[in-house]
Amino acid sequence: MLLHSNILGQGPAFVILHGFLGMGDNWKTLGKQFSEEGFQVHLVDQRNHGHSFHDDEFNYQVLVKDLKAYCQAHQLNNIILLGHSMGGKAAMLFAVKYPDLVSKLIIADISPRFYPGHHKDILDGLSALDFDEISSRGEADEILQEYVPEIGTRQFLLKNLYWKAKGTLALRINLDVLKANDSEIGEELPMFTEFNEDTLFLRGEKSEYIVDQDQTLIKKHFPNSKIVTIANAGHWLHAENPKDFFESVMMFIK
Repeated sequence: MLLHSNILGQGPAFVILHGFLGMGDNWKTLGKQFSEEGFQVHLVDQRNHGHSFHDDEFNYQVLVKDLKAYCQAHQLNNIILLGHSMGGKAAMLFAVKYPDLVSKLIIADISPRFYPGHHKDILDGLSALDFDEISSRGEADEILQEYVPEIGTRQFLLKNLYWKAKGTLALRINLDVLKANDSEIGEELPMFTEFNEDTLFLRGEKSEYIVDQDQTLIKKHFPNSKIVTIANAGHWLHAENPKDFFESVMMFIK
């Protein structure tokens, strides 16, 4: 099965991988900006997310397999590959496994190290949504608020809601499988893997996903990498400071 995507513009291929519980559409505004700079931007929905297929298997190995099949189907070579959070981990593994397919790698707010599970409240909140009882996004937001106090995070999560039928809401994500495999999200990049092409790590100034101690590990896996901090931004740095994010990416790829 082939991943769903939204393709914008013409030019060298620029593939963007969203984070956990996200979708390619989260990147539509930035994707349009990149396409206007002369790139063919592929906003990909990873398996069990967005409009892509649902499957019981979910780990970084299969996410990489999905992306390889996508590149083959669309005849993509020498891609610029950008991944955020979970998408960043998938992008890292893809680059070390298939370095000949990646010309430049951009990783947004995630390092190659192991991360302990930290999505329990979010997943519990999404599991609490009973769509036999909920008839509006506002009602869903009220229930989520008991588990997820941050309004920005709730707004991000609520993008997964859609009208399955008239008057009936549902989630696009495969929640049961994502809950069962939540521990896979924090997996570290395999030891002794290396990608030698130009790599940019972008970290949010207010985020703790990439800390100073990660620099040594990043250099081991990505010798030709640099780390740039996006000011006034947390983990969703591309949404919180899109101007600086866009400029940093363009400076790197041009």
